[in-house]
Amino acid sequence: MRVLPEARIPELPNPYFGKVRDCYDLPPTAEVPEGRRILISSDRISAFDRILAAIPYKGQVLTQVARWWFDRTGDICGNHVLAYPDPNVVIGKRLTILPVEIVVRGYLAGTTGTSVLTLYKKGQRQMYGHTLPDGLRDNEALPQAIITPTSKAFDGGHDEPLTAAEIVEQGLLSAAQWDEVSAKALALFARGQKMAAERGLILVDTKYEFGVDLDGNILIADEIHTPDSSRYWLADGYDAALRDGTRPPSFDKDVIRAWVAARCDPYKDAIPEIPREMIEQTSRVYVQAFEAITGEAFHPDLTGATVLDRVRANLAPYFGA
Repeated sequence: MRVLPEARIPELPNPYFGKVRDCYDLPPTAEVPEGRRILISSDRISAFDRILAAIPYKGQVLTQVARWWFDRTGDICGNHVLAYPDPNVVIGKRLTILPVEIVVRGYLAGTTGTSVLTLYKKGQRQMYGHTLPDGLRDNEALPQAIITPTSKAFDGGHDEPLTAAEIVEQGLLSAAQWDEVSAKALALFARGQKMAAERGLILVDTKYEFGVDLDGNILIADEIHTPDSSRYWLADGYDAALRDGTRPPSFDKDVIRAWVAARCDPYKDAIPEIPREMIEQTSRVYVQAFEAITGEAFHPDLTGATVLDRVRANLAPYFGA
């Protein structure tokens, strides 16, 4: 049960602690005038706007899946990565993040209030600037992949659906920026779907975060095609699920969320102690996802007395930066 619940390292400057990542900003250099950001993926799992548990190897899985995809999509769009000093850590170029959430969807799926399936079941056929045909079934492939952008919510606000025209009219992106972002997002998604299909997987939908460097280059930040930023289904069983109207088989990472929701109001009540076997089960699901997506065996890095000791040792060259 080696876990990294947090990575608070006082020798590193300018900390920022997110829901699952602990980050530190390094000052600009001649080589990287934007400055560098250290992004440490912890093993925290977040839901209901709070931390539920720490899942062994989750941070390493997400970092390494994103690395696998970054290495295979650089010809389509550059990314923020500068170095990987540790299995849980990325050193990235600091970017100005574009104020639009880019979600690409290939199927009529989803559970949130802004998902195409939710809106479709309410009778909407025009959404995000697209018109969907009548007669689509739950989880059916869309006629073509679409981008469903939303505004980025700040100060506790809610994401709001946008169309391409609204994005440009509101000055969130220039017309040229939108054209480039949308073309790159669709090309990345097409590459992801093709490579996932070769592994017996269906890449259903995914979220991309784009940013701009000091030269105006649009790059991918954060992560790409990970099991946390994307929905994957298992191709074996999809046709039967579509026929029967059931949920297609997937990497079921939501067992902890469902267990907690069944026992309390997770937005108000104290979270009950989550059984060890459930945490171990979720860890196995993340490892399974890594191996299914990449086709490679997962090798946990067991060096160091603890994961934090290993991360600290690997980041020591950046102390005092």
